[in-house]
Order: sequence, then structure tokens, then C-alpha cells
Amino acid sequence: MSVTVKLSEHLVEQARRYAHIEHRSVPKQIEHWSMIGKIAEENPDLPFTLIRDILIADEEEAVGEYHFG
Repeated sequence: MSVTVKLSEHLVEQARRYAHIEHRSVPKQIEHWSMIGKIAEENPDLPFTLIRDILIADEEEAVGEYHFG
């Protein structure tokens, strides 16, 4: 489900710049920042680099070294 929200032009412009660099859409960039903020609030002792690494690992495809079946 998607919803419409009002965001400041400044935030959207920043998201546009980062989205271009990271090859994401503007909404996906804002979702990404939102996820980082959520994880940081839920886990205040985690450093940003660990949060970033967790998100990167979560987005990567499984290597699939072992095949069962």
C-alpha cells in the first residue's frame, strides 16, 4: 500500500541527489533513510557503519553455494 505524504522541498532535493548517486528512486532513498533511522532508534548502541552493513547484506542476493534437493 502506498500513501501520499507532504515532505519539505529541501528533504526531497537532498534525497534526489543521494538517490542519483546510489541508483535509487527518490521514494526508495527516503525509505532507506527511514529504515536507518528506525534501526538506530531501536538499537541506540549500534554504530552507523554496522547499521549500513546490515542493510547492505539484507539487500544482497544469497550466494547459493549449497544446493539441496
